[in-house]
Amino acid sequence: MATIKDIAALTKVSPATVSRVLNNDQTITVLEETRDRILHAARKLGYKTILERRVEQHNESNKATPSVGILLCQTVEEETSDPYFLSIRQGVEEELLNQGITSTSMFRLNDTGSNQFTRDLDGLIIVGRISEKSLKTVSDNIENVVYINHSPDDSLYDSVVIDFVKSTETGFGHLLDQGYKRIGYIGGVEREHLNNQKMIIEDERLTTFERVMEKEGLFNPNYTFIGEYTMTQGYEMMKKALQQNDLPEAFFIASDPMAIGALRALQEANLTVPKDVAIVSFDDIEMAKFASTPLTTIKVHTKEMAQTGVKLLIDRIKGRKIPLKVLVPTELVVRQSSGSAD
Repeated sequence: MATIKDIAALTKVSPATVSRVLNNDQTITVLEETRDRILHAARKLGYKTILERRVEQHNESNKATPSVGILLCQTVEEETSDPYFLSIRQGVEEELLNQGITSTSMFRLNDTGSNQFTRDLDGLIIVGRISEKSLKTVSDNIENVVYINHSPDDSLYDSVVIDFVKSTETGFGHLLDQGYKRIGYIGGVEREHLNNQKMIIEDERLTTFERVMEKEGLFNPNYTFIGEYTMTQGYEMMKKALQQNDLPEAFFIASDPMAIGALRALQEANLTVPKDVAIVSFDDIEMAKFASTPLTTIKVHTKEMAQTGVKLLIDRIKGRKIPLKVLVPTELVVRQSSGSAD
């Protein structure tokens, strides 16, 4: 049987770090790339943690645990660029293990083309947005489905979501309360990937921005900048805004990575945040509080969303018939970047 030393030799990481990662030590600080590399090597070598071995021993004397699939609606590049979905996926994997479920499979929507992959699954957790029509092309034979971050039909499927409209209104409300009037928007495009096709999905953050600003009589279409949900695109969109003669005095930016890129563009232009331009962003990833100007942002409790999704699926597998939709609240975390217009 493979040992921790074998994994350390393969990954070129110390045995102590390998042990702490495999045993889910929450106190260790390690790059996500390193963590994934260690977990991949452990699976490749067939290594099993103490918890996994205990689960196997337990299953030998009890009925088999359910087989669960995780369907990711993001490409690898999208997940790498935006830690939001990555944190949900990791939370799902962690909670499945905590629940004693080690029979899991992970798929990406852009890599699937038929429903064959779900035929032996007892349940499926979907991270991200996928239409019901697309779901049927990959999973028309499975009954126990839980969506995280999307709810295509709450009369059929369990789901765990946040209220994007209310969350966005909270962010804009904070900027308006601070006295800002000329408010811009920087956001990205969310797509559904299936069979090498891409379908753009409506972003409620953008539509809420337009509705709120029109209601206040403050909407200016020249203040809206749409790219991709990446740090680089946040930088590029802010550079684009800076090329205009009329720069907004504040921005709502739809993700923290984009906001961090925007901060860099403002710094290069010798503008300070929040004195020259204020920012409120979205997600509250770990980097948000360590940005060059700590970000005021809408905090999304991704770990709790993941844990809730797993528990809903287990409950459904055990026999619950009525679908449940759980709304996880968000909160405004105020830091230095939002400042005041006074």
